[in-house]
Amino acid sequence: MASAGQRCAGCYGGIGRLEAAFSSECAHTFHPLCVSGAHSCPSCSAFWSFTPTFQLSPLHPQPARMPTVHHGAAASRFHLACVTGSVCPVCNARWPYQVSSYPYLHPYQFPPPPPLPRPMPMWASAFVDQPSAAYPPHGAAVYDDDEPLEPLAAQGAPLDDWDLVQDAANGGGRLVLDAHCEHPAVARGEPHDNFVVLVHAKAPGAATAAAAEQTRTPLDLVTVLDVSGSMTGDKIALLKKAMEFVVDQLGPADRLSVVAFSTDARRLIPLTRMSDAGKVKAKGAVQLLIAGGGTNILKGLTEAAKVLDGRRHKNAVASVILLSDGQDTYNLGGGGYNLGGGGYSYGSVSCSKNYRALVPGSLLSGAGHRSTPIHTFGFGGDHDSSAMHTIAEETGDTFSFIEDETVVQDSFAQCIGGLLSVVVQDALITVKCVHPVRVRAVKSGRYDSSIDAYARSASVDVGELYADEERRFLLLVDVPKAGEADEVTQIMKVTCTYRDTATWQVVDVAGEDVAVQRPVEVAKDQQPSMEVAREKFRVEATEDIAAARAAAERGEYAEAARILDRRQEALLPALADDARCKALVEELRELSTRVASRREYEKSGRACILTGYSSHAQQRAASACVAGAVGGYRCPPPPGGAGGMGGAASVFGFGAAGAYATPAMQMMVGASRRVREQQQQPSTLKRKSGSDGGN
Repeated sequence: MASAGQRCAGCYGGIGRLEAAFSSECAHTFHPLCVSGAHSCPSCSAFWSFTPTFQLSPLHPQPARMPTVHHGAAASRFHLACVTGSVCPVCNARWPYQVSSYPYLHPYQFPPPPPLPRPMPMWASAFVDQPSAAYPPHGAAVYDDDEPLEPLAAQGAPLDDWDLVQDAANGGGRLVLDAHCEHPAVARGEPHDNFVVLVHAKAPGAATAAAAEQTRTPLDLVTVLDVSGSMTGDKIALLKKAMEFVVDQLGPADRLSVVAFSTDARRLIPLTRMSDAGKVKAKGAVQLLIAGGGTNILKGLTEAAKVLDGRRHKNAVASVILLSDGQDTYNLGGGGYNLGGGGYSYGSVSCSKNYRALVPGSLLSGAGHRSTPIHTFGFGGDHDSSAMHTIAEETGDTFSFIEDETVVQDSFAQCIGGLLSVVVQDALITVKCVHPVRVRAVKSGRYDSSIDAYARSASVDVGELYADEERRFLLLVDVPKAGEADEVTQIMKVTCTYRDTATWQVVDVAGEDVAVQRPVEVAKDQQPSMEVAREKFRVEATEDIAAARAAAERGEYAEAARILDRRQEALLPALADDARCKALVEELRELSTRVASRREYEKSGRACILTGYSSHAQQRAASACVAGAVGGYRCPPPPGGAGGMGGAASVFGFGAAGAYATPAMQMMVGASRRVREQQQQPSTLKRKSGSDGGN
């Protein structure tokens, strides 16, 4: 029973005098629901010997809070370990909650033997983020203990002008900007509304491997890893191997912080340079991961935000990787930390859960700063694909679905291959029409676009690009009638401004002026631009994927499949042999089979369709590692082979047969597969040896 005026140390709400209260080992008091499933104190972060759980009893209606059981004038008090079930052991009164507890060995520190705590061994303390004068304690407002950046001399100086010439010869250089008109000619005496112009930008290519390593932009990366109870067994083992691969790919100028979350969240290591010593520390922390508890995505991302917000030193590229295999049971109406709030709208689908609330505000775009990209990975068939997709979408990145858990490392590899090859930042494409042409609309997917008040100019905020990455945007413009003597109509000028990460300089690039011929009559055999036709088909397919998802969410599964089937049939005969369009048709066919029934949609269809939409809307590679696919296409073998892995056959890339997968991403996936092959060889030889011995 609480004392008068007492407050909960978790939610800071008042505790009534006759209300039940949970008193922890560290002498803090809470509402029971505020600490259900917690392994450590939400107030002081002290680890508890027992984890309390409070669940609804089927024999009693749910109250606002668990009432105190009275026996005469005083309420009963029990040791947590002495109470199990929903019946008071003193008076046999029924409680509204099932009360239980279990001993908990915290995965991030060694257990202290009674009666006095024992310090952690020195060899283990190097791996784990420990509260000290140097490291802020768990629960700090921000973490400002990031390791200083590598000196510039060690990173490699920016390229000079001659180096840029040589770099261009090797495939690097400047961003390339061009445009294509829907038709090469428009009749002189006729206006043409909604005339389509394709604007295409391609980032500089990566230089040689040695030069790229010297000049690439270092990365600040925070990995947020789900270690809830459902991650036990093979899942946690595969995750550890995938994280070891990620650590091995980072260079000494890159910095990594690892956050693990379940019911609570904890930063395992601060933002640490991946020198030889840093890699040992990171791998050691990962190996200490133990699965247990619930799933609290918000707490995990909040820890990541504290790592990035508190940095005293900043690398130019910063990103978050989030992996989860479950549903957030604490922040979406399913647990003690209900955020409430209105729904979140995706297209025409209104969701009752406010998934956007899972992203801390500092990671979202705001006045004067861009959002921090969060690459999300849904691990296994039980994750919340809507939550993971929304988190990625709100921060400008992609969601990938990993149903085939054995290839989680390959999915991480594709992501890391991109993050380690950023060559363009803050890219802004601007279009200025030549009077009297006007812009009617911009098809830019998830990229912010704007049209000025007079429809004379438009812009698309592209942001960050990996080496060799491409972006295509469609502009619909109104072309007026031409004068009697006009043979050409100038339509627009296209420019792009961006920051080159190799030189740290702002670069302005101008494409060729866009113009259309104005003959008196257009030839009957005039052929449309295949570039524009291909992009129109991709954009329309992306819109249909969103429409199919909306139909499936309404329970109209047959209609969802019909939407995708109609788009396949709408492919122009001229594009029937185009490799990208053929692959996109196969992708639509695969998605159609996965939305055709409620069973398929709930099993994997929702996650697959969100992965496809995420990839096409961002024009960035994402993968759906699925089992038992009946159609679709496989990712092309990465450069250097390594395409023979059995698990790789189930990896489906989205985005026109790997059109979004850059060479750097493909090479990293190839490296991951080779590592997995080497790891499997000892077990294969062992099984073979055992079989030979049996004969």
